[in-house]
This record gives sequence, C-alpha cells and structure tokens, in this order.
Amino acid sequence: MGKITASRETLKPDPRYKSILASKFINCLMQDGKKTTAQEVFYGAMDELKKRLPEEQPIDVFTQAVENVKPHIEVRSKRVGGAAYQVPMQVNRTRQQSLAIRWLLGAVRDKKGRPTHLKLADELFAAYNREGTAYTKRENVHRMADANKAFAHFAW
Repeated sequence: MGKITASRETLKPDPRYKSILASKFINCLMQDGKKTTAQEVFYGAMDELKKRLPEEQPIDVFTQAVENVKPHIEVRSKRVGGAAYQVPMQVNRTRQQSLAIRWLLGAVRDKKGRPTHLKLADELFAAYNREGTAYTKRENVHRMADANKAFAHFAW
C-alpha cells in the first residue's frame, strides 16, 4: 500500500468553480508540473461542455460524469491454498474517485489526433450520458465482479 499523502488535506478548490473534485482532476491531468496548461485544457473542456449543454452548468456535468464512472465493486486477487481467486470486493470512496479519474484520463490520452480539451469534453459528455470508453471500463469491472461472485466468500 502507498502511504497516505497530505494532498487530501492541503488541496485547494479550483479558481473558477471552487470545486475540490475539479482541483484533484486538474492535478491528475497535469504533466511535468505544468498546472497552467492542465487548467487551460480542463477549462477549455468545460467551455465546450457549456456549448453542448447550454441549460446545464458544466461543473455539474463534470461531477455527474465522474459519478457515473465510479465503480462500486471490483475484483481483487486473493491466494487461498495455492490458488489465486478473483474475489469481488466493495470499493471505498477515495479509490472510487481515483479510479474514475484515472479511467477518464486514460480514455482521453488513448485518443489521438485532436486537441486534448476536445477529447476531454467528448469523454466527459459520453460519461455523463453513460457511454464512452471510461464508462465501458466501469461496466467491464462490474461484469468481472458479477462473474466471480461465487468466490465472494473469500472476501474476509
């Protein structure tokens, strides 16, 4: 297990929407310490979402998209008597959030040939509508857990 860092306590809300989740997402989006670039990409995606859904607040769309991608259950390997079983287990709240952010950013980074803010807007819009690559990843994790529920009694 990795040690718990102080980032959760010291994280400040983002300047535009005053959201802790948006600030966390921007930090995960950031590469090579270029926070300003990450903020431009994120806010560009928010502006794009505002154009697509004028009646909705873009931060609400973003929050709902992350909420839709969060997994509730996952499989973890457990060795019992020389055999490794895929045991379905509940996912705690912080891991749900970090997995959702990781899957969204992974989906954005896998797409090629367009500006990042447009790819991010596409993926957030798709996740908001319960579709897209990140949502598919969540569904696959749930499907794996459902397929292995026979081993749930190993979850102690």
